[in-house]
Amino acid sequence: MAQFDTVRTAAGVRSAEIDEGLRAHMNKVYGTMSVGMLITFAVAWAVGTSPQLLSVFRDPVTLSPNILGWIVMFAPLAMVFGFGAAINRLSAAGAQLFFYAFAAVMGLSMSWIFVAFTGISIAQVFLVTSIAFAGLSLYGYVTKKDLSGMGTFLMMGVIGLIVAMVINIFLQSPAIMFAVSIIGVLIFAGLTAYDTQNIKTTYIQHAAHGDQEWLGKSAIMGALNLYLDFINMFMFLLQLLGNRE
Repeated sequence: MAQFDTVRTAAGVRSAEIDEGLRAHMNKVYGTMSVGMLITFAVAWAVGTSPQLLSVFRDPVTLSPNILGWIVMFAPLAMVFGFGAAINRLSAAGAQLFFYAFAAVMGLSMSWIFVAFTGISIAQVFLVTSIAFAGLSLYGYVTKKDLSGMGTFLMMGVIGLIVAMVINIFLQSPAIMFAVSIIGVLIFAGLTAYDTQNIKTTYIQHAAHGDQEWLGKSAIMGALNLYLDFINMFMFLLQLLGNRE
């Protein structure tokens, strides 16, 4: 009996340690994501509100991208794939630096919104996105339902969205853009809940190994995933709800 009580006590202590570690891990994920968001919107605002800086990437009147603008537009996508391929070779500090650099490039790519949309509507959509993101992420964290089955379906949806958006660059169809925006909001809403649960379960599965370097890089990757969910949901909602200048 005494041995059983000892085992049960040890299990309880271990569970408490994992819970405490999980809270610290999630705080790091959300903290890193928040810093990335701050960098993105600071860069986007600085460039988007300066006609001289914006003209380096786009025509200030038509907002059509020049060659450098096209490079900046697709650079975040290339960096995401590069980050996934290089994460195992980077240190935790290097991964964090890469993420912040990515956030700055993302700010460059979306700086045009400060010319295309009113400042009030950008702030309103940001608030709506923040509330929706918080609710969806909380659901993903607390739900007992296994969301892992959604992952493949949602990623297929992301690929379909990218293809449709590239095609619409040439077609310039408002109907396609409207449909893409609605579907995009739904897909990234689902990904917010899915990614949050995945960050939680991945930590619990690997916490026993005590590999702090791996956990540090895992937090950066988690921050990147949630960051992308927020940014994409914000941009699609802005297309639907934003008031144009």
